[in-house]
Amino acid sequence: MTGSHRLLATIACAVPLAAAAQSTQEMNASNNPLTPSIGANLQDQYVGRAYGLGDEDSNAFLFRGTLPHKLFGRPQILRATMPVVTTPDLPPDGRHTGAGDLNLFDLFLFKAGGLELGVGPQLTLPTASRDETGTGKWQAGLAGVVIAPQHFGMAGGLVTWQQSFAGDDDRPNVNTLQVQPFVIWNLPQAFYLRSTATMTWNLRNGDYAIPVGLGAGKIWKQGTTTLNLFAEPQWTVARDGDGQPKFQVFMGLNLQFPL
Repeated sequence: MTGSHRLLATIACAVPLAAAAQSTQEMNASNNPLTPSIGANLQDQYVGRAYGLGDEDSNAFLFRGTLPHKLFGRPQILRATMPVVTTPDLPPDGRHTGAGDLNLFDLFLFKAGGLELGVGPQLTLPTASRDETGTGKWQAGLAGVVIAPQHFGMAGGLVTWQQSFAGDDDRPNVNTLQVQPFVIWNLPQAFYLRSTATMTWNLRNGDYAIPVGLGAGKIWKQGTTTLNLFAEPQWTVARDGDGQPKFQVFMGLNLQFPL
């Protein structure tokens, strides 16, 4: 083989590898909560059955948005989540649908070696339209995210803690810890597998739920907008206390807009 033939063969091999690497980066960016882009997410958490509630179902539709910005010269991401909650159909009140409590957190972004990190304050406002769809409490706490890009996709986790400090004196106090480990495994044609179930601990009374999930998603572009459609069934493998989900499905459509 001549030198020119060897060069052509090297370029032919390198181009697919470069394209594959770019595709992996784009897919990781669409699933990375620390990606500095404007996001609009329509997500839904459907609980098909719950412990101690006669297997009644419930639902939370989540309007979620992210906005990158700078404060004190540091890059940050602000995330807001507004739920619309449908309660289980239980006597004597029955089923109700209404606005839930607005949650906000602001993450300061850092890098440490191959890790991407975000940490910052969290605030929940008692915006629920009914007692049944919210806590009636102002809550404050912390949020933290760690992301580790991998050759197969991405691994990481989100940890949030918040405690009530004001609100309706007749409502129970709130002290909650949530841990959401996630693994994203990229597949050909911009499909991927995902496991992102959120574990929850009620630090006030000791109740907890530990679910595991396995789902799939698809990423594509419409002009400059990246769209990410997914569904993930989740099963609770350990729990204590009534009201914890037996089976749930987390699904949604995430949109990312370039800055």
